[in-house]
Amino acid sequence: MERVDLHPTRICKCGRFPLRPGKPLPFGATIVPGGVNFSIYSRYATSCTLVLFEKHSPQPCCEIAFPDEWRIGNVFTMVVFNLDYDNIEYGFRMDGPFDPKNGHRFDKTKILMDPYAKVIGGRDVWGVVPDWNNIYQHRARICFDDFDWENDHPLEIPIEDLIIYEMHVRGFTRHPSSGVKHPGTFAGIIEKIPYLKELGINCVELMPIHEFDEFENSRISPVTGKLLMNYWGYSNVGFFALKAGYAATGKFGMQVDEFKNLVKILHKNGIEVILDVVFNHTAEGNENGPYISYRGIDNKTYYMLTPDGYYFNFSGCGNTLNCNNPIVRNMIVDCLRYWATDYHIDGFRFDLATILGRDQTGAPMHNPPLLESLAFDPILGKCKLIAEAWDAGGLYQVGSFPAWGRWAEWNGKYRDDIRKFLKGDLGMVGAVAQRIQGSPDLYGWQQRGACASINFITAHDGFTLMDLVSYNYKHNEANGEDNRDGCNDNYSWNCGYEGETDDPNIMRLRFKQIKNAIAMLLVSQGTPMILAGDEIGKTQKGNNNAYCQDNEISWIDWSLLDKNREIFNFFKRMIAFRKVHPVLRNRGHFRNCDYVGSGYADITWHGTKAWYADWSGTSRVLAFMLCGKHAKGGTVEDNTIYVAMNMHWEPHTFELPQMPQGMGWYLFAHTDYLPPHDIFEPGQEKLLDNQKEFLLGPRSVLIIVCKPLVKKLPKKKGER
Repeated sequence: MERVDLHPTRICKCGRFPLRPGKPLPFGATIVPGGVNFSIYSRYATSCTLVLFEKHSPQPCCEIAFPDEWRIGNVFTMVVFNLDYDNIEYGFRMDGPFDPKNGHRFDKTKILMDPYAKVIGGRDVWGVVPDWNNIYQHRARICFDDFDWENDHPLEIPIEDLIIYEMHVRGFTRHPSSGVKHPGTFAGIIEKIPYLKELGINCVELMPIHEFDEFENSRISPVTGKLLMNYWGYSNVGFFALKAGYAATGKFGMQVDEFKNLVKILHKNGIEVILDVVFNHTAEGNENGPYISYRGIDNKTYYMLTPDGYYFNFSGCGNTLNCNNPIVRNMIVDCLRYWATDYHIDGFRFDLATILGRDQTGAPMHNPPLLESLAFDPILGKCKLIAEAWDAGGLYQVGSFPAWGRWAEWNGKYRDDIRKFLKGDLGMVGAVAQRIQGSPDLYGWQQRGACASINFITAHDGFTLMDLVSYNYKHNEANGEDNRDGCNDNYSWNCGYEGETDDPNIMRLRFKQIKNAIAMLLVSQGTPMILAGDEIGKTQKGNNNAYCQDNEISWIDWSLLDKNREIFNFFKRMIAFRKVHPVLRNRGHFRNCDYVGSGYADITWHGTKAWYADWSGTSRVLAFMLCGKHAKGGTVEDNTIYVAMNMHWEPHTFELPQMPQGMGWYLFAHTDYLPPHDIFEPGQEKLLDNQKEFLLGPRSVLIIVCKPLVKKLPKKKGER
């Protein structure tokens, strides 16, 4: 018996496409038997017209008004038959009041992109200048779900076991030195997976990969004469669609399969994928911005508006998405479910996430419904949820972000406190002790545990690690904003000279400071995040806000791997050390007592004298010992580890804690030593000659491991 819904009930005015009433859910364009179901919501529109284009055609091939009787509530929906799915682009015209003071900006002359579009054309190849006279710049397309995942699924690695590597898709392989076949693309990353595995990375966090316009606010730098672009991509055109320009196959419309293949191969190699998502604003900007989608479809629903109809700007980008409007909230949940389901994404990092907790007037909410919905969503139940717990409106919620036991946070206080301690600021040992423990002062009161803290010293926003030890001041002149952009509080130190230098003493100190930083990061409780390129000494020439630099300033120069192999080896061995020692990866916070009967508390604090830390405001030294029998709350057994940090410019002798008979201290890392003695392979640590004390060099970190003493066998006859 033939299905009734296969039969059209009328034909469009142009005579090309049969039609029938559609289904209101799901929103967007959905392939159904014989046709496509189009569904779009607008509370205030008086009418809606579907606009169809043949792919790349400058003018529509057909415009079909949604019959009033097919409107269900506030949803316009219909099925269109006989469409060539591969060769169709679609948009909408919305009619309604143009009354900005009351929040309405309808303009039926504009062709609007579907907010639920799964594929968007118009910027198919990165950097190709578009036709600005095109009446429909960002074009919704039909998406196919025919990829063979070969039983792939999200990896569900415990968050405390992750080594997160924050990466810009284009910048990772765009430099000619990358040596990949398709530089600057998803396919290019695949060729670098052996490198990621050698380094020890088990999670990549991709900066925005949703469709955006790299030509947004493009201009020529008055300093360099180079074209400045929207390189970072924190300005979404569509939340459901991949950035076609990041795919080697984008010009063929195959970006979906290319990215799915990347995820599948990363998973096969034990590497999770976290997406940086930007639900705080859109690319439509303020009152003077373009009509792309949301503004013309339902401005009052999608954006936070002042009583006079202007845009609140808590994002610093001209508008703020009205995240806790039920319609927008549902769109965000739908979007994340889509990425988790159709792309097997392992987690999400939410840009300026405190905006997601504001109500429709911009006021912070005690229990934001969107954040609660995401925390308890059944489909997102195993996804990592990571908040950047601040916004451009001044709302700072590090340590107080609504969590429901699910949300982790970028710990901005970790970054700042470790940076200050690293450069020798006074009064930092107490704060550093908190950060090393996974910030119990921030997360302990909520019993969120150490894994609520995503620890980082550098990220895309700010100095690279090499620049952190090479510049006292930002140098953003190439951005064309008179060096006014970017953060001024970098807590950096140039080691005695501003910028690049060939001075061997300064470079030796800079290398040591980089090692100090990564050593502290990887012995801290919580989840560490590394900025891509830091492990080979990437520099941005002092630019701490390279959002517009699609050039050598931002791209990773892979020749640095050979030049700075010393740094890479230190990173690699520190990562390996963290992985083999569960005592560094506890979910909960330390109890500061012995609850397993080992004779030692789970963590103890020391200074130059064992068992006595110097907590005074003039101290620049701190040491701690982690009892291996308390690893993972006493559920597994590990070596005891001792870490001493001397951020003074003079050496200090540290008295070592005495271990039980038959046990001894073995050197794993000492950043004051030159390679190959600065760090050893985990398990191949070197027995200390002096088991009672250790002279720790200036601005240095020591890591030693307690292991059974190995008795030396008597020499055989004739042996020396």
